[in-house]
Amino acid sequence: MTYLKKPDWLKIRLHSEQEFANVNQVIKQHGLHTICTSGRCPNLSECWSRGTATLMILGEVCTRSCKFCNTLTGRPLPLDPTEPKKVAESIRLMKLQHAVITSVDRDDLSDGGAAAWAETIREVKILNPQTTLEVLIPDFDGKTELIDLIINEKPNIISHNLETVRSLTPQIRTKARYDTSLKVLEHIASRGIEAKTGIMLGLGETEEEVLTLMGDALAHGCTILTIGQYMQPSRKNVAVSAYITPEKFDEYKQIALNKGFRQVESGPLVRSSYHAEKHIQ
Repeated sequence: MTYLKKPDWLKIRLHSEQEFANVNQVIKQHGLHTICTSGRCPNLSECWSRGTATLMILGEVCTRSCKFCNTLTGRPLPLDPTEPKKVAESIRLMKLQHAVITSVDRDDLSDGGAAAWAETIREVKILNPQTTLEVLIPDFDGKTELIDLIINEKPNIISHNLETVRSLTPQIRTKARYDTSLKVLEHIASRGIEAKTGIMLGLGETEEEVLTLMGDALAHGCTILTIGQYMQPSRKNVAVSAYITPEKFDEYKQIALNKGFRQVESGPLVRSSYHAEKHIQ
């Protein structure tokens, strides 16, 4: 297999400020997990240096094995009943004005972890009443009664990623379905919560497919879109098909805004929670 050389615009500037150390210490002290580390996010250093992090709940082992993701796959441990309070306390110690929470998929649980999600949001709000909150949720197999457990806690933004275009979804996402994800976004929007989604480029999609995805997301009530470059986290993951230029990302951003998205983050290093604080109305 031929691997593409990473272009210069994907070089990452490292940060070593005190705030980075503070965030790292809080996360380790409370035994928490972040998608920043498990997903090998290229913005980890920048975000932690700004005092922001995306916390990952429900453990660190996912029941799915999507081809783009570096999160551990296997049989997860039982849920930690103290995790919701630990997350809330960590957000307080990090003094976050805006917090992002995500999770692994827990298909081993009857509710997919939805009740634990709801409890976590409640605890965060109790201890951090001034902190705005975005949650990046799994699809819960499209079961709206489970999604409602999260919606009822009223986070500011609920995000669920389409990840890639319709034609590539069966190859890239092991269990998730394109139409199920659209259904999740539509249900979120129908309940008056702002719906957000994210996609990766460089997996083999065409421009026409990207534009179709934009239209699909808008038609299902999504108002915020993030577009980033897929970067192969390990040799076991699917290889990069193409590196998209910064100019093309700028073009996609303008197209998405013209189509009607309220907020668009588009660039090679953009990830789902990148500059998430800017997305609050």
